[in-house]
Amino acid sequence: MTEATGVDELVTETADRLFTQICDHEAVQNAEAAGAAPEIWSAFAETGFPWISIDEDRGGSGGTLLDALEVLRLVGYHAAPIPAAETGVLGGWLLASSGHEIPAGPVTVLPNGNNITASVSGDQMTLAGTCTRVPWARIAERIAILVEVDGQSMVASVDPKDCVIQPMTNMAGEPRDTVCFDGAIAPASPCLAGVNPESFRFRGALSRAALMAGAIEKMSQLTVTYTNDRIQFGRPVARFQAVQQHLVWSAQEAALARMAAETAGREANRGPAFFEIAAAKLITNQAAARATKACHQAHGAMGMTQEYPLHHYSRRLWSWRKEYGGDAEWSKWLGNAAVSQGAEGLYALVTGGSSVLS
Repeated sequence: MTEATGVDELVTETADRLFTQICDHEAVQNAEAAGAAPEIWSAFAETGFPWISIDEDRGGSGGTLLDALEVLRLVGYHAAPIPAAETGVLGGWLLASSGHEIPAGPVTVLPNGNNITASVSGDQMTLAGTCTRVPWARIAERIAILVEVDGQSMVASVDPKDCVIQPMTNMAGEPRDTVCFDGAIAPASPCLAGVNPESFRFRGALSRAALMAGAIEKMSQLTVTYTNDRIQFGRPVARFQAVQQHLVWSAQEAALARMAAETAGREANRGPAFFEIAAAKLITNQAAARATKACHQAHGAMGMTQEYPLHHYSRRLWSWRKEYGGDAEWSKWLGNAAVSQGAEGLYALVTGGSSVLS
């Protein structure tokens, strides 16, 4: 286990080696065209990685939330076209916290902001409404749905076959489908304490921060390699001062995003970490915008081609930064948190984080 992150080194080494073998440029391109990557998912699932951080007695692989977030960082780093965040950190967490069976295949969740109606009779929930931008719904084995019914947070485990799914994609070509629940009936159970729409929203933001940290890091490394290999006027373009400025900016954003995501992950592993997660999502959102600009400028026209992998990362970053809260939402949340503490409590909030707010 690394002292700095609290992550099992074997998790990092194994996941990185696996994705290096199965997630090359051609595989990611093919997944975008097909809308799925069953071979990549199968190899990923064989390791048990999708269910890390879910207790073994609840059908998971064990491990900590930090281990799961490290896997997500590497999913982002390799642009792996699989529903890793939805299956374990989000969907698996919801199913396990409400006593539902964890399926052997992919799981997805309804993102915040989708309005559906739900009624409960005994242990069955009837759902109605249409939800947009549902990640990977077309390949999911179950859809985990968290709703508030009479003040009680409940999770329904829905079979996608009972829904009408219209395939859609985000900017990166990842499935973000429209799902119609036309009277679908599914088993439903109350959640454990602390599992509610608010905690789900923050956990979703944390998952995206981890994914983006990995993608920004890889994008920065690609830019360093390309500008050192590209010769112009008899020398690598990396030696030109204007290009060096872009390299510095991208490296700074990669380091900042990773630090923010890992800090939020460590705090979330200990307990409530709303302040740290809000800050991490805002930081990674902004880092994604600045790093993408710097890396594409350093690459020039090459960065815009399908044959070169830079777009796998920049398009994912621009998609993920909008999910589970954009800049305005998290800036407002952090601003309200600061105002609530007053001028004299600002320093304590910045240094103490969520412990001050709780």
